[in-house]
Amino acid sequence: MDFETFSAGPCPVARALLRVGDAWSMMILRDAGLGMTRFEQFRSRLGIAPNILTRRLAALTEHGMLEKRRYSQRPPRDEYVLTDKGREFVPILAAIGAWGARHHGEGGTSHMEDAASGTRVEAVVADRATGRLLADIDVRMVLPDDGETIARRPGLDPGPLTGPSLPIG
Repeated sequence: MDFETFSAGPCPVARALLRVGDAWSMMILRDAGLGMTRFEQFRSRLGIAPNILTRRLAALTEHGMLEKRRYSQRPPRDEYVLTDKGREFVPILAAIGAWGARHHGEGGTSHMEDAASGTRVEAVVADRATGRLLADIDVRMVLPDDGETIARRPGLDPGPLTGPSLPIG
């Protein structure tokens, strides 16, 4: 599959994955969300090869997830801080983490806590308008131009689809 061509279509999941779809990029964004900003912090925490880290930081900067800022002129050193776009992605990583802990948490996993109260936080994905969990809503995917339904979550509604069947995303 030519992922770049696929991600140019109407699917927002494909578009997002083109920019942050590899594990290294997501782990860098996770650590940036925890306050890390410097190359050596990312490298030592993640155990990532410097050449791979350099490429991922450049791509995340190019895609507007991180901003590169010079913090030392001599020697020249840069830090990488989350942009607004990058900060909006942190809750998505939290939801992925909550899913991972629920389904692959054998042996124990790290977890989030409310810094003020110390209570455990578990991320969920909900509809902003109603507050209902997305997992409980019968959703369908609709094309942007003509409103044609192209996909529906399997098993919730056996009704007919119009148009080609595509993965939800």
